[in-house]
Amino acid sequence: MAYARKLFDPASKEAFTVSRTKLDLFSECRRCAYLDLRLGVKRPSGPSFTLNNAVDELLKREFDIHRANGTKHPFLTQYGVDAVPFSDKRMDEWRDALRRGIRYLHTRTNLFIRGGIDDVWVKPDGELFIVDYKATSKKEGPSSDADLYDSYKRQMEIYQWLFRQNGFKVSPTGYFVYVNGKSDAKAFDGKLEFDVALIAYTGDDAWVEPAIVAMKEMLMGDEIPPVGISFGGGPCDFCTYREGAGKAFQAAHAAKKGSSKTKTSKDSHDQPLFG
Repeated sequence: MAYARKLFDPASKEAFTVSRTKLDLFSECRRCAYLDLRLGVKRPSGPSFTLNNAVDELLKREFDIHRANGTKHPFLTQYGVDAVPFSDKRMDEWRDALRRGIRYLHTRTNLFIRGGIDDVWVKPDGELFIVDYKATSKKEGPSSDADLYDSYKRQMEIYQWLFRQNGFKVSPTGYFVYVNGKSDAKAFDGKLEFDVALIAYTGDDAWVEPAIVAMKEMLMGDEIPPVGISFGGGPCDFCTYREGAGKAFQAAHAAKKGSSKTKTSKDSHDQPLFG
């Protein structure tokens, strides 16, 4: 069922929900985040990667078998990770990125922060590893955390922060199960093969709470932030496009209006004084 997306209202006393993706958007560009959350103007989105979603679902089912049995997945044995899939009745809730996820009310800002995780593993001492699945197809897949996108790392750190705020003991080490589709097979034969790698990443969530506070301050203001600078320091591509397109439209409109005035003026001189 379709529903109207709720925008941030500075006058409202109700807690406002901010997804992990919106907090990441704020980290990338404040202007884009303001246009989205205050004015309802979202960045254009690309096509959904349904093959990635299928791989995610299959990985979840595979690890869920070991979750139900309390056994270690052979993949964890292969990489020497002393953990098993974490068994908790809230697992389906935490995985529901669109509606639920793992949530925490940040009382200082009255913002509900939430995010949908892929998996959680637990060590014998009860400490949790946050796990995220990534699927792609490249000639050379990543082999270390240096090959990961910054957005992946921020995603992991937000999840770690959320679990810590919910009272869990969370390891600074998180894991990416990276699945890379092979394209060098002799034939397709109705199947696609993958290389699977486990990439450890040591997260630091110290930036998360200051970002939440800064986001709330921005949303309370009535001025649109200036043209954005991305998290990496360069100009935001979306802001650059919007500014360029806006100026081009204005110039085209002005030229058309000027041409229309000139034509109207010329036509008036051509009309006889008496009909």
